[in-house]
Amino acid sequence: RIMRPDDANVAGNVHGGTILKMIEEAGAIISTRHCNSQTGEPCVAALARVERTDFLSPVCIGEVANVSAEITYTSRHSVEVQVNVMSENILTGAKKVTNKATLWYVPLSLKNVNKVLEVPPIQYARKEQEDEGKKRYEEQKLDRLETKQRNGDVILPVINPEPHTVGYSQSSLIHLVGPSDCTLLGFVHGGVTMKLMDEVAGIVAARHCKTNIVTASVDAINFHEKIKKGSVITISGRMTFTSNKSMEIEVFVDADPFVDDSRERYRAVSAFFTYVSLSKEGKPLPVPQLLTETEDEKRRFEEGKGRYLQTKAKRQAQLQQAAQQ
Repeated sequence: RIMRPDDANVAGNVHGGTILKMIEEAGAIISTRHCNSQTGEPCVAALARVERTDFLSPVCIGEVANVSAEITYTSRHSVEVQVNVMSENILTGAKKVTNKATLWYVPLSLKNVNKVLEVPPIQYARKEQEDEGKKRYEEQKLDRLETKQRNGDVILPVINPEPHTVGYSQSSLIHLVGPSDCTLLGFVHGGVTMKLMDEVAGIVAARHCKTNIVTASVDAINFHEKIKKGSVITISGRMTFTSNKSMEIEVFVDADPFVDDSRERYRAVSAFFTYVSLSKEGKPLPVPQLLTETEDEKRRFEEGKGRYLQTKAKRQAQLQQAAQQ
């Protein structure tokens, strides 16, 4: 679809959350279509996880975003979908790849939202494709478990915070989940949640550096539990790490299921977003150094630094491999 002014920020770049929402919609369509391809209980595919997503190039107002999705692996109860986003300038015909993403879905019964159904298998062109897919499946399963175990943190307000501290830029958004946010089963679309998370992360980044900011990448987004219609969700974000030209922001979503008195507030989604600061000409700007004050903030900074260096090393290895080929 064509990108319109309400899809973009003040600089004319399309919000990362808008692209994430389109990616998730494509994944949900192809997964639901596949899971209903054989005779059986009807179902809807629910998003469980999004692997690291890099924003390779910004999409601008007036360009057309083309989203394509392909199922690359199926386990007994989950579907792996690879999604590519390409932007097209319809005046010049120029095209460029802007995003590549991997998403995992599980099929939930239309009759019972808590029942996970079996996934029809796909045919692989080579045995190696199935083996590689199984390896990715096991890795994401382990990472989801580790992430859920460290999800006890909360963000508390800070009185009169100093500029460039964690408390100065931290932000929260409260949203009542309505019917337009939900699937046929009455729980929130993954894409809706990701778009709200990107908005909060963007506010944190803008508060920290006071410039135009854009989403550079999103680390794995883990959907731990479903969010039902009528719930009130709180999307919270805080700065965890800064390099010379990037900012890492931790974002998590807590749900208050007011329609279900038997449940207490719970952590539903968590992720790390990376942003960069840009000048009016679109050139990267230096990022103010994050000032850490508490031991927890210093620990989170070092953990973020580890993720940054790991990603940097992986990118350099990929470039070297591509050069050798």
